[in-house]
Amino acid sequence: MNESRIERRLVDGVKKLGGMCLKFVSPGTPGVPDRLIITPTGRIIFAELKTETGRLAKIQRYTIGEMQKRGADVRVVKGVDEVMRLLAEIEGGGGQ
Repeated sequence: MNESRIERRLVDGVKKLGGMCLKFVSPGTPGVPDRLIITPTGRIIFAELKTETGRLAKIQRYTIGEMQKRGADVRVVKGVDEVMRLLAEIEGGGGQ
C-alpha cells in the first residue's frame, strides 16, 4: 500500500474516534512529521508515515530526534498494521 493510502487510513480513523489529524507543515524546517494528531482527550502525537519498507531521510531522523529530546510524542508509523495499532492506542486512551 502506498503512503497516501496509509495516511488516508490514519486521518479517517482519527476522525472516526473524535480526534483531529492535521497535515503538519513547517516552512523553513525540513523533516517535520506528516501529521499532527490531537486525540479526543487533547493528547498531541506527531506521526511520520511510511510504507512497510519506507525509510526516514537523514533530515527526518534529525528533526524527529530533536523533537523527541524535548519531550514530543513523535511516532514513525509504517504501514496499515501500525496505523491500526496507533488507532487502538488512541481509542483506549493509552499513553496518558
